[in-house]
Amino acid sequence: MTHSDKTRANRRLVPKLFLFSIAMFGFGYLLVPLYDVICDITGFNGRTTSLAVATEGNANGVDTSRTVTVEFVSSLNSGAPWEFRPTVTRMQVHPGEFYEISYVATNLTDQDMVGQAVPSVAPSLAAVHFQKIECFCFDRQDFAPGESKDMPVMFRVDPRLADHVSVVTLSYTFFKLDPSS
Repeated sequence: MTHSDKTRANRRLVPKLFLFSIAMFGFGYLLVPLYDVICDITGFNGRTTSLAVATEGNANGVDTSRTVTVEFVSSLNSGAPWEFRPTVTRMQVHPGEFYEISYVATNLTDQDMVGQAVPSVAPSLAAVHFQKIECFCFDRQDFAPGESKDMPVMFRVDPRLADHVSVVTLSYTFFKLDPSS
């Protein structure tokens, strides 16, 4: 390959690399909205759980002829200096009725800590039918050194949940936050 052939090849390559760079920047820019859309559609990361309004009451009524098992799971971000667990691991609920359970978190350090819980509901088709009225996951949690907190979750399962769904799992992952965020 001669010097002039290399020069021509480089001149053709530069615009392609420039377009590729612009495309990669655009893709990076669109990742967050794209992630939000995927989470809204699939229910991944609890994004489609409903926030029920307390004044809504039992608009759809309580279905006492049916019970759904709700399982409560907790996990910690790796290396997180917490203890985090639900007070109950499962309960039988009637769709449409309000229930309250709690999760307990303890700061295992000698420093002030800030945490945030991220919910997820499985199966994903149940996420839109799992309505949280009150949840510690709505706010960041401030902990003094060694402090434990009882953190409530008030919820109901919408009676419109598909009949073939008999078990719903509510899972929270607790993350340590930067106090300045």
